[in-house]
Amino acid sequence: MKEFLQQRILVLDFGSQYTQLIARRIREARVYSEIVDSAISAEQIAAMHPAGLILGGGPASVHDINAPQLDPAIFELGIPILGICYGMQFVTRMAGGEVKRSGSREYGSASLTVKNAGNPLFAGLPAAFQVWMSHADEVVRGGDDYEIVGSSLSVPYAAVHSPKRNFWGVQFHPEVAHTRHGTRIMRNFARRICGCRGGWTPRAYIEEAVELIRKQVGDGQVICGLSGGVDSAVAALLIHAAVGDQLTCIFVDNGLLRHDEAIRLLKVFEDNLQVRVLHVDAADRFLGSLAGVVDPESKRKVIGHQFIEVFEAAARDLPGVRFLAQGTLYPDVIESSGIGRHAEVIKSHHNVGGLPAKLGLDLVEPLRMLFKDEVRKVGMELGMSEEMVWRQPFPGPGLAVRVVGEITEDRLALLRAADRIVQQEMKKAGYYRKVWQSFAVLLPVQSVGVMGDGRTYEFTVALRAVQSSDGMTANWAPLPNRLLAAISTRITNEVRGINRVVFDITSKPPGTIEWE
Repeated sequence: MKEFLQQRILVLDFGSQYTQLIARRIREARVYSEIVDSAISAEQIAAMHPAGLILGGGPASVHDINAPQLDPAIFELGIPILGICYGMQFVTRMAGGEVKRSGSREYGSASLTVKNAGNPLFAGLPAAFQVWMSHADEVVRGGDDYEIVGSSLSVPYAAVHSPKRNFWGVQFHPEVAHTRHGTRIMRNFARRICGCRGGWTPRAYIEEAVELIRKQVGDGQVICGLSGGVDSAVAALLIHAAVGDQLTCIFVDNGLLRHDEAIRLLKVFEDNLQVRVLHVDAADRFLGSLAGVVDPESKRKVIGHQFIEVFEAAARDLPGVRFLAQGTLYPDVIESSGIGRHAEVIKSHHNVGGLPAKLGLDLVEPLRMLFKDEVRKVGMELGMSEEMVWRQPFPGPGLAVRVVGEITEDRLALLRAADRIVQQEMKKAGYYRKVWQSFAVLLPVQSVGVMGDGRTYEFTVALRAVQSSDGMTANWAPLPNRLLAAISTRITNEVRGINRVVFDITSKPPGTIEWE
């Protein structure tokens, strides 16, 4: 077993919106972290041999009748424990302390003063710094051996240490970017307190994944659906590193891709990475099925149905196939596993349209323990170009969800031309990697314009750019006026059929990132 698996830290989930962020911060300290349900027993934890535990926050109050509980035998294991917000409050109450409802919910920045600079949780940090508070309850009396190691003006018990229980608790959220030195606090817990050496690296993960893939696949044949996105591409490269020509990638060209996307993808995989790709040109089939379809959900269903039929037919023509590879990521695993049942909002898990059951194949999911940023690091380690690794997310139904209204070849051509300009200008200005997504949407709206000495009656394009960490929520990105002007000028000058560009300044919620 690799060292990083022997030195894992478990994050117990009480339903916080920040649970995944806690795990990511620990991994940034090059320590492997894994999210488990807060209902896990001490016996189950002991069997996993973790180096430390983190009790996350959550929307519940310790005063609620149905508040999430914790097996008290966990404290008999002698494992270092960090409690964040609800986790701190729950342990304090269990230890005989007192937790009261705050006079008003505290949400926002506060100044933390370190009371014990020698405590390893705050090693190397300044005597005071800004932290992010988000709570309705607070500790007003600690347990029998509690030492206050950090306070703010309104929260005396902002950080505590209980040597008897090997417990540290913080009322603030060190995992969020708003807490100065929060990353260092998480690193201090993982490395100084838990004693982890930091073996969680892209190379270590690749070595472990290759071994596991070889063990699972044996001499069987594997197929992998390439979409052009980062996840499926990195999954394919990992499997290829493990079993070579036992992998065949199937690339279904649905005719809904960006400019020269199919050519670019095939060149990267076949010429540069030497991965075998079966290219299925099904553009006419998809566009024919979409003729006259206007409703957004109907479009998605048509595309999904056609993809399954085309992919299934291609797969059945390949001899000896026993495995189907998917680019499932760790957030998908968490959200579809029942972990986080205390959360107020749970995102549903989306897989490849039921293909595994339909084809009767076993799944290979080499990325199922990685977050998106880790997938990119693994991709770089495997030799993928920066351009491909840092591709923005692209919807499965492709440009069909960016052409509002009926899909036709002419309307797709307009969108491709406009979208190409958006991508070029975003990269030229250095903004492509500063946003989560940036793209053009073709609207079924025509308006009057003036070009030269003549009047035009042409289509409108909406420019969309958003900032996000996971796509679940997003803020519209305030692009510079000069960049917006450059995009608008080029589109209206170069794309015949578009005479107006508008900028979408709607966040998610209330809107969605895509228009359809």
